[in-house]
Amino acid sequence: MAAISPATATTAASLSLHQFTSSSSTTLTSSPSPFSLNFKTGAFGSRCVSCGVRSLENQSGHRSLDFLSNGDPISLINPNSSSSPISMAAAASESGAKCSKRVCLFHSDETRDLAERVVAQSDCIELRSINWKKFDDGFPNLFIQNAQGIRGQHVAFLASFSSPAVIFEQLSVIYALPKLFVSSFTLVLPFFPTGTSERMEDEGDVATAFTLARILSNIPASRGGPTSLVTFDIHALQERFYFGDTILPCFESGIPLLKNRLQSLPDSDNISIAFPDDGAWKRFHKQLQHYPTIVCNKVRMGDKRIVRIKEGDAEGRHVVIVDDLVQSGGTLIECQKVLAAHGAAKISAYVTHGIFPKSSWKRFKLDTKGDPAEGFSYFWITDSCGLTVKEVMNKPPFEVLSLAGSIASALQV
Repeated sequence: MAAISPATATTAASLSLHQFTSSSSTTLTSSPSPFSLNFKTGAFGSRCVSCGVRSLENQSGHRSLDFLSNGDPISLINPNSSSSPISMAAAASESGAKCSKRVCLFHSDETRDLAERVVAQSDCIELRSINWKKFDDGFPNLFIQNAQGIRGQHVAFLASFSSPAVIFEQLSVIYALPKLFVSSFTLVLPFFPTGTSERMEDEGDVATAFTLARILSNIPASRGGPTSLVTFDIHALQERFYFGDTILPCFESGIPLLKNRLQSLPDSDNISIAFPDDGAWKRFHKQLQHYPTIVCNKVRMGDKRIVRIKEGDAEGRHVVIVDDLVQSGGTLIECQKVLAAHGAAKISAYVTHGIFPKSSWKRFKLDTKGDPAEGFSYFWITDSCGLTVKEVMNKPPFEVLSLAGSIASALQV
């Protein structure tokens, strides 16, 4: 335990934070205004010392605060280290230390619910709004509310390119926000929609994934530099190279959400992961390497393509099929059938992006009879596609794992 030197001494006393309390409600600042500290020590009991801040210096990446008491300095030292001073901000407010930056979050109509969930994750994120209207001719009539109020602020936009009809109006806002003298701009696009159109197999094919990447690469820079792009589980790994040097893509994943959910299952020790093809295995196997794996592949038999198990054993296991997205669901259903035929006890599925055009989610039934060939125990998706979430909410076997926490964390980078 540290001791307080007598008033006549000239040496400094080192005090850990739990050894003092402030008897003044005044916030500790670098002003010379005096305040009182009650020190409790074994040698001298409690003493009240009038202090004033002398200096706020940075030593080895830490802040040191020296207080004057009748000419004698008293240093506040980190109790966990004899040489590392601690930050007064951390001592005064833990919440302030956790908030690395404050972000103004705008959103599209489709992502309103997700934006509200993101804001609920952090006091550092403030929800802002845009008036989404149309002129009589159908073209967008847009207005960014309180545009002057975001000058000098960190700004983000939560987008949803669910159809070509909504992309233009959102791009108009995305191109406008960085030019409003903001400190930085981040585009959060949970689902990169043209990801499956990344290849040219015949002369004349148009790789629209590259087209969209080029459009986003030309978003104007903000005062802080290039735009940051946050997206989740992009379909093809090589698509990260489609973006130019004028945008900073950050590739996140929904797999941590799946892993947390799997750990909460009563049969978590009997889980195996199945990949419907080699592409899914390449994309996700490192994140799921602690689980036994099964790899399927498609084999052409005449005019048909059938799914077979390439490696792994499904016998008696709760098998979870993992992929980045689902559209019609044909491949997943074929995987379900072959896994059930090889003795799987239960079958579930996870995709980060549930597209389900034309309500194809209705093809996936709940296993109510203990027969995995007839249905799924669970089908997990994230809320990257807001329109799908509204359709499948509270409809077993579907469960929605929210990306809100992951997005909130990404906005603090």
